[in-house]
Amino acid sequence: MTQCTVQLGDRSYPIHIAPGLLSQRAPFDVLGDRPCLLLTDENLARLHLPRVQATLGLADDRCLIIPPGELQKSWDQAERLLDALLARHFARDGVLLTLGGGVIGDLGGFVAALYQRGIDFLQIPTTLLAQVDSSVGGKTAVNHPRGKNMIGAFHQPIAVIADLDTLATLPPRELRAGIAEVIKYGLLGDAAFFAWLETHLDALLRLDPDITAQTIAHCCQMKARIVAEDERETVGSGVRALLNLGHTFGHAIETHTGYTEWLHGEAVATGMVMAADCSARMGWITAETADRARDLIARAGLPVKPPPGMTVEGFKALMGHDKKVAKGRLRLVLMRALGQAELTADFDPAALDATLADAIA
Repeated sequence: MTQCTVQLGDRSYPIHIAPGLLSQRAPFDVLGDRPCLLLTDENLARLHLPRVQATLGLADDRCLIIPPGELQKSWDQAERLLDALLARHFARDGVLLTLGGGVIGDLGGFVAALYQRGIDFLQIPTTLLAQVDSSVGGKTAVNHPRGKNMIGAFHQPIAVIADLDTLATLPPRELRAGIAEVIKYGLLGDAAFFAWLETHLDALLRLDPDITAQTIAHCCQMKARIVAEDERETVGSGVRALLNLGHTFGHAIETHTGYTEWLHGEAVATGMVMAADCSARMGWITAETADRARDLIARAGLPVKPPPGMTVEGFKALMGHDKKVAKGRLRLVLMRALGQAELTADFDPAALDATLADAIA
């Protein structure tokens, strides 16, 4: 088993990475004998819940099962879950377990942050995207029709348990969406890792055990270092904001499509292509670097163009709701070089317009 730690003083926590973890009691020892409730969705309840229940001795009435899909990441669903906790008289010393992908982790973490001013929760990510990114770092949120993840809180888990066996049950589209976030780490902060991915992408798509384990561990270690340096994405810092490479464009796509047509990783993939294109138009990176980013994303089977029907002005209006807007100015995460990203408000508006126009053409 691989383990790394998110170093946050007395709120530090481990990330466990290995196959078969759902059937092992040791990674769950952090729970002690505290009362637990588990949140998952209907699909994951069929696939993985029985193993967790057997490992923890968790009765059916301690499991909250909701429909699948991004639309569940809403204020209405959060309110229903809070009501369920209240109806069960769930105590402040209890732990909420989140078994699922980014939707379940974000939603459950948000509910845990609100309930009785904050209770502990434990992440059990079952998708590649969640294992390399969304389960680590304490960002929790629900969506709003006006913007992605606009209502949320920073609330760190007490542990992350990433069972690699769960990845074998992913539909190919979900796996590819997770690879988008993997590629992101290379583009924003590790050129050598990006080159390694160019060589090993096919093995990752096959879920080769060694390549998959190495990939997830490397991404988690990168994110753990960034979160330890800038836990709450400080406005003046920009360190943690680098993890949003491609997200300002991607969130606009998700909002435009009503969170129903594109997976998050698919939108981020197209957003990274657009961020690289804008960076090249500004002369920050070479056209060859932008092409390498686009080519690897395309090789992973991910979209490189936004959906039809978007306009330049519509794109910019949606991007204006981004959380990185500061003092009324849009800020973008762009690339200074392969493996070197930067958060800036000093981008060339003409370059952005050209990128948007070319993308939607």
